[in-house]
Amino acid sequence: MPNDKIKNISSELLSDNWYTLRKFSYEYQRTDGLWEKQEREAYDRGNGATILLYNRQQKTVILTKQFRLPTFINGNESGMLIESCAGLLDNDQPEDAIKRETEEETGYQISEVTQVFQAYMSPGSVTEILYFFIAEYSKAMQVGEGGGAADETENIEVLELPFEEAFELFKKGEIKDGKTIMLLQHLKLQGIL
Repeated sequence: MPNDKIKNISSELLSDNWYTLRKFSYEYQRTDGLWEKQEREAYDRGNGATILLYNRQQKTVILTKQFRLPTFINGNESGMLIESCAGLLDNDQPEDAIKRETEEETGYQISEVTQVFQAYMSPGSVTEILYFFIAEYSKAMQVGEGGGAADETENIEVLELPFEEAFELFKKGEIKDGKTIMLLQHLKLQGIL
């Protein structure tokens, strides 16, 4: 549904070094009916997908741990972040992309995934919508060590943790990644583990 409260949109490219950063100017109609000019910057890195692998019998989950520069420059002393496996869609369908990312990052080859929801993670400045998945895993599905794609400079540590331990890490503030927290809570709320 078009938004008739926005008009005269223009954009200026600020950077496309890693992804695309643009400055947008537009007029927005306020609730009192007056039009005001606004300017915002938006970072476009494409859409992504994330997944939490779980093992019902062992009551475990697979997470990853890697260095994240933005957390480091914002006070995370080590810069290391515990996360659910994730990646960009790269023009694939979300389900295909998350299967690819799962094998690259965790070493598990999965065939069945369940999409549980979609969310904008930082809508004030980032265009990305993230597709959230869960999938059951077993040792028989492990086809490699994981660790990420070498050509993407990924150095990912794969963690297999008891679900309750992972949930406690989130409650103690040791897991601070939003997508991971949402997926852990989903498993808990749905009574999956």
